[in-house]
Amino acid sequence: MKAQGKTVKEILSNLPKERLEPFNKLHEVIVKNLPKGFEPAISYGGLGYVVPHKLYPAGYHCKPSEPLPFAGIASQKDSINFYHMGIYADPKLLKWFVGEYPKHSKQKLDMGKSCVRFKKMDDIPYKLIGELMKKMSAKDWIGMYEKNYNPKSRKK
Repeated sequence: MKAQGKTVKEILSNLPKERLEPFNKLHEVIVKNLPKGFEPAISYGGLGYVVPHKLYPAGYHCKPSEPLPFAGIASQKDSINFYHMGIYADPKLLKWFVGEYPKHSKQKLDMGKSCVRFKKMDDIPYKLIGELMKKMSAKDWIGMYEKNYNPKSRKK
């Protein structure tokens, strides 16, 4: 589903009624725990948490006019989805998250590579998401991104 709005504020207010509270709470937890250097923004048409161009002028390699994405949330058909590129790029962080998840949620972890799907709105592990957000600085994310994205090796 495409987010309904062109600003962070519009996206946060244009959600289905039953999603307004959990989605906004998730956003608040993320922002409260977002390390210095990241900021909320529109990213790929949705609500993202990015490294802005003022800190990383190169932007995202797929679309340099976009800031470097790090995390995001989206209201999908059957779930609220949380995206975190750090758990995709850092195996140690992924292992920590997967190990901690059962301590914070009764629901089975429903996860893709960087996407965690929350189908039961009243069982979103807000505290765990807050802890996860603190675990990687913008500087660490830029370093990991540059280490994993090497344009010279992809041209061969």
